[in-house]
Amino acid sequence: MGDLGLLIVAVSLFVGGHELLSHPLRAPLVRAVGEKGFLGIYAVVALGSLFWAVELWKDVPPDRLWEAPGWAYLAALPVMLLAFILFVGSVTAPNPALMGGGVPGAAGVRGVQNITRHPMMWSFALWAVVHMVLSADSRTLVLAGGILVLALFGSAMQDGKKRAADPGYGAHMARTSFVPFAAQLSGRAPLASAWPGAVASGGGLLLWAVVLWAHPLVLGVPALQLAR
Repeated sequence: MGDLGLLIVAVSLFVGGHELLSHPLRAPLVRAVGEKGFLGIYAVVALGSLFWAVELWKDVPPDRLWEAPGWAYLAALPVMLLAFILFVGSVTAPNPALMGGGVPGAAGVRGVQNITRHPMMWSFALWAVVHMVLSADSRTLVLAGGILVLALFGSAMQDGKKRAADPGYGAHMARTSFVPFAAQLSGRAPLASAWPGAVASGGGLLLWAVVLWAHPLVLGVPALQLAR
């Protein structure tokens, strides 16, 4: 098996292990080893498989399946800014869609939850789409594609699990949207509710600027490429 085949195995383990541990295996493992023991197993499987996948990604020679047009690099800038805003907003306020994220409706829908009830997962999904389109190589399609599937499929699975466990979560789903800005575009929420808040906006903008600056230093590839 070549390096690309091993990468597919590692990404499959990362995605499959996350889904198995998050859903069918979570309850029996918690009963067997306790919550802390489960979190330890989860961390070992998730971080171990992701580390293996990233190391294999480095070993796969890059190829080029297509050439992204120049406008795609420009379009990626606001998309990645949104991804960073969603990520910062997801870690600076409780989110009922996450494990241990609080009771739906206890504090109302606020911040980036008005954009999507899964801001962290959508930040990963947007990152994955941007890098799949712009990198356009086999190894990135596998790695970023796995993260994309995990983010969106995992979010949908989490919605079902949360709704089954807590009837109040259904009301939270009705007040929010899965796809970013769908609630505003469908008229279920006012357009003004799409404002993510000062903390998420400022933190996301700062993180976006830092990554733009550090991208060529860390990866050797400039994030902003206008001449293509």
